[in-house]
Amino acid sequence: MAEMLIGGERAGAADTIAVVDPATEQELDRVPRGGRAEVDRAVQAASAAFASWSRTDPGERAAILAAGADAVEAEAAALVDSLVHEQGKPPLEARGELSHFLGGIRYYAGLATKVRGAYQPLPSTFGPAYGLVVRRPIGVVGAIVPWNFPLTLLANKIGPALAAGNTVVAKPAETTPLTTLRVAELLIGAGLPAGVLNVVTGFGVEAGEALASHPLVRRVAFTGQTSTGRRIMELAGPRFARVSLELGGSDPTIVCPDADLDEAAKSIAIGRYWNAGQACLAPKRAYVFDEVYDAFLDKLAGRVSRYQPGPGWEKAEKPHIRIGPLHLARQRDVLADQLADAVDRGAKVVVGGGVPEGRDTGHFFEPTIVVDAPHDSRVVREETFGPVLPVFRVSDLDEAIRLANDSDYGLGSSIWTTDAKAIHRATQEVEAGITWVNQLHYGYDEMPFGGVKGSGVGKEHGVESLDEYVELKSAVVGGLG
Repeated sequence: MAEMLIGGERAGAADTIAVVDPATEQELDRVPRGGRAEVDRAVQAASAAFASWSRTDPGERAAILAAGADAVEAEAAALVDSLVHEQGKPPLEARGELSHFLGGIRYYAGLATKVRGAYQPLPSTFGPAYGLVVRRPIGVVGAIVPWNFPLTLLANKIGPALAAGNTVVAKPAETTPLTTLRVAELLIGAGLPAGVLNVVTGFGVEAGEALASHPLVRRVAFTGQTSTGRRIMELAGPRFARVSLELGGSDPTIVCPDADLDEAAKSIAIGRYWNAGQACLAPKRAYVFDEVYDAFLDKLAGRVSRYQPGPGWEKAEKPHIRIGPLHLARQRDVLADQLADAVDRGAKVVVGGGVPEGRDTGHFFEPTIVVDAPHDSRVVREETFGPVLPVFRVSDLDEAIRLANDSDYGLGSSIWTTDAKAIHRATQEVEAGITWVNQLHYGYDEMPFGGVKGSGVGKEHGVESLDEYVELKSAVVGGLG
C-alpha cells in the first residue's frame, strides 16, 4: 500500500481509501485516509523545516529542484503508466502532462535566484535615508491539487513555493494520489530536506479542510471547483491567510469569417476533448460567424467523430483517436444531465451524445457536439467537465463578445482571426484571465495565468507567480549623515 510522506518519512493512518482505475473500475491500490491529526503532523514538520529552507542559498534551492526534475524524468515510463491507470488519460496525454510538470519545475527552479526587492531614496526630512523593499518567503504553504491534471497542477504550486523558500504540505485528490506520492519521493530523494515537501492523502472535507484551516498554514493554493474555492476562502479568511484559487471555467472561443477554419477546427477539437474534456482551461462554448458556421461545423464534426472512447492503454486503430474515460462515474452522470437539459429545450446533438455501445464497464462518454442550445441551459451556464461542446451561430463580433461574457466564469478565451481590430477588441473586452489568438488553449509556464469572476483569484505561471509566494517587508535606513 502507498503511504503518505510526512517529515521525510512514510506514514499511514487508521483507515484507507481505494484508488480505482476509471477505465476498468478495478482497485489499483489503497492509500491512507489522512485527517486532521495527519495534517497537523505534516504542517508541524513543514513549519519546523521552514527556518532552515528559507535561509538556504537560492542557488542551492534551484539545484535541488533541478536534480529532482532529473530524478522524475529518469522514471518517466513508470510514472506515465501510473497516471494512465489512476487518472484515465491515454499515454500520449500522460506523457504531455509529465513533460509539463518537468518543464514547470525547471522553470521555477530558474526563478529561485531571481527574487528581487527594490531601493527607494527617501525625503531628507529627518536626515539622509533610503528605503528597501524586501521579498521574503511566507512560511508553510498548503497545496490542494485536483484529479484532472495531478502533476501539472502540483508543479504550478510546489515549484514557485519551494523556489521562493517556503515549505509545502500537498494534498492530492483522493482518487489520484499514487503518481503524486512517487514524484514527491523522487524529489525528496534528490535532496529536498525532510519536512520541506510533505504529502497527505485523504478526502477534501477531512484533510483538505484541515489544511486550509490550520493556523500555521500561511498560504493556500487551490485548483478545483468554484464551490470548493468559496469554502477554502471561508476557512482561510478568518486568519487572513493568503489564498490563490484557480477555479472552474466555461471558456468561449470565437471563430471569425477570415479564420483558418481547418486550423481552428483542429485546435478547438484538441483543446475541448483533451483529457476527455476534463479541464478547467478549455474551449467550452464556440461562437461562429454565420458566414462560416456550416463549413466550420462540418470540419469540427469530422474531427470529433474520429475520437474513439476506450482504455487509455489500448491504441485506437487509425484514423481513430483514443479518448479515455471520465474520471468519476458521478461526473459522467452530471454531464449526461446537462446535455439532456439542453436537448429537452430544443438543442440538437450533431456528434456523440451518450455512453458508447459496448462500454458497460468504465466511465466512458462519447465526444459530443450540440447546436441550438438555449444560452440559459445548463450545458452553457454551468461548467461542462467532460467532452461536450455547444456551438452557436453569431452575426457579428458584438454579439460574439456579448455572449462570451454572458457567463459567471472568466478563465480563458480564444479568437480565430487575422483582423487586428477584432484581436484588439477580444484581448480588451472578453472577460477572461487570458485570451489566445489563433492558438490552442494551452497554459505556458512563462505567462501569468489566472481567472476573473467565478474562475478565481491569484496567478500561476510566469515570474509573477513568485509574488504569490513571498511577502513584502519595507525597511527604512537612516542615520547616514
